Amino acid sequence: MKKLALALTSLVILGSCTTKPVIETASSPSSVGTIVRRDPAFDALVPASAHIEKLAGGFQFTEGPLWFPEGYVWFSDVVGNAVRQWSPDGKVIEILRPGGYDKNDAPPGSFIGPNGMVADKDGAVLLCQHGNRRIVRIGKDRQISVLVDRFEGKRLNSPNDLVYKPSDASLYFTDPPYGLPKQDDDPQKELKFNGVFRLAGGKVQAVISDLTRPNGIAFSPDEKTLYVSNSDEHNKVWMQYDVQPDGTVSNGRIFFDVTAIKEDGLPDGMKVDCPGARVLRGPGGTWVFDPTGKHLGTIRTPEIPANCTFGGSDYRTLFLTASTSLYAVCIKVPGIKAL
Repeated sequence: MKKLALALTSLVILGSCTTKPVIETASSPSSVGTIVRRDPAFDALVPASAHIEKLAGGFQFTEGPLWFPEGYVWFSDVVGNAVRQWSPDGKVIEILRPGGYDKNDAPPGSFIGPNGMVADKDGAVLLCQHGNRRIVRIGKDRQISVLVDRFEGKRLNSPNDLVYKPSDASLYFTDPPYGLPKQDDDPQKELKFNGVFRLAGGKVQAVISDLTRPNGIAFSPDEKTLYVSNSDEHNKVWMQYDVQPDGTVSNGRIFFDVTAIKEDGLPDGMKVDCPGARVLRGPGGTWVFDPTGKHLGTIRTPEIPANCTFGGSDYRTLFLTASTSLYAVCIKVPGIKAL
């Protein structure tokens, strides 16, 4: 694989429209998919020479990529119930199995495996486990300990994605019901809502409780805004909230609405880059917005994307998990480091 560079720390959202000409490029014989340029500002983030490269495939449902400075990517297989590692030599190895559910009673195709990941202190990793309904800490020695699995004494639904707020090291995470066989109607569901939570000082508090399917989550570079995707086919929106000094959020409003978009895919994982661009996974591909919600372009992988992360030696590579595969795109501006 050619050396890749990361540069899209922006939210990617699907389904926006524009009055400007749309240019689709697949600029290399080895490239897959297309890159749709809807605004000239997109060229400052993704170079005209950029192309989508497939790094690995043959999995069941890829999610939650995380780049390590040592030079490799971990990613989840939610249905395959495993965490895997890709390295630039093309080798893929299994890191953790079972990755998200320790029993063997789930129906085939269930979303019971691992999902979102984030770097913790001292090289450890925090991992969302759907079927086990918890967030665990994987130490450098690969020992696993439970970080959080309950709110006010009740079991969580199935933690999906998570992000640290760097200034105070508090952890925010989403908790939809996807890991439960019958989701909201499942008799094992103990919480009456699907929430966004904050973990700080050993205490868990609900900061958002009115979203039907909270999923991807990210902070703006200045930490003043929290973005949350709602993966509900009847209300496909990216929300934004003002972050208060005490860690709570207020003034929830729509960042972008793609409910009317008919292409496959729902709002899912997201990242925000240093200049403040927004990279969001949504219908039809990975959408790139500026901070005002203007749709700049879309990265259309051959498969429906689920999540993304920045990596590479200079953090100018955008790694994308999409259905059964892992992809990458070189970008111009370095993304925010996850570790």
